[in-house]
Amino acid sequence: MSRDTSREAGRREHLRTVAAQQELDAVLVTNLLNVRYLTGFTGSNGALLLRTDGRDVFGTDGRYTTQAGVQVPDVELLVDRGTVAALARAAVRGGAGRLGFESHDLTVDGLASLERVLAEEADERAVPELVSVRRAVEALRAVKDDGEIESLRRACAVADQALAELAAEGALRPGRTELQVGRELDARMLALGAEAPSFETIVAAGANSAIPHHRPDGTELRAGDFLKLDFGATVDGYHSDMTRTLVLGEPADWQREVHALVAEAQAVGRAALAVGADVVAVDAAAREVIAAAGHGEHFSHGLGHGVGLEIHEAPGIGPLGAGTLTAGMAVTVEPGVYLPGHGGVRIEDTLIVTDDVPELLTLTSKELLVL
Repeated sequence: MSRDTSREAGRREHLRTVAAQQELDAVLVTNLLNVRYLTGFTGSNGALLLRTDGRDVFGTDGRYTTQAGVQVPDVELLVDRGTVAALARAAVRGGAGRLGFESHDLTVDGLASLERVLAEEADERAVPELVSVRRAVEALRAVKDDGEIESLRRACAVADQALAELAAEGALRPGRTELQVGRELDARMLALGAEAPSFETIVAAGANSAIPHHRPDGTELRAGDFLKLDFGATVDGYHSDMTRTLVLGEPADWQREVHALVAEAQAVGRAALAVGADVVAVDAAAREVIAAAGHGEHFSHGLGHGVGLEIHEAPGIGPLGAGTLTAGMAVTVEPGVYLPGHGGVRIEDTLIVTDDVPELLTLTSKELLVL
């Protein structure tokens, strides 16, 4: 029994519409995640020639013939070790005059090779004009369908449960190292069904918590420390992302104040997630809370980002972002205040933008947890 490919077929039709609007005859999709999004293929070598006339071709090499037959049964298969070159030749033979390509994915050498193949195959025919489609597929990926949102829910649930289990078992305690905690958190997510951690888990204790993307090391957790945990699980290829900042023992007044400030900014940021909201304005709403408290210089990154097949994808929510929010976008809201030499707080959730209030996917309490 072959799998249902209607979801991927619908996505290809959306890209076909974009291609037709740009008067392209075909689009050569080479980014592997975009290929997965459009076809369902999960191997390490694959590309798609999407034609505006509907005669698409999926290319891979001999290692994946069987896999392609199962995952991409509804697209003509071309098996060739030089996948991109073979699809380029197919585009010329199909009469493509304007060929779209993913300029952000091809290297300089890759583009030169593509141009050479097109010229050689064209022979006495006109060489197709190469036209960048930029991040057209990523723009489609920014809005999630129901199946994608369910995968994100499951990924977030795995991360929530993993942290809850570690906390309940006393694994987050003084004397353990950041590396030990990080490895145990990763192992727990895998045991709960994750394919992999979403990214290198951040465990940052004490002064290290003031480093936004600290890499865990042999630093020991100590009583009175902040403990910042930024982590996620991958399920069905979709990533979750959550940060919680805890205190090991009774918190000092300054720790309570900083945590309360970040929590307030995070709540404002979540509330600003609305259909049609400008991403720069969403960032500014939360950032103003922190700036008004005198900590503007201690919030050094954007408020959030899209999440899905990649841990960081469109839209970017920050001072340099562009565009507005749409229902179905999966985004993070993650303000932080980082005091060098002392410690820092970040609180992050993954949410879905809806026509009503945003749906919160990361359900672990954001209260200052004292362990």
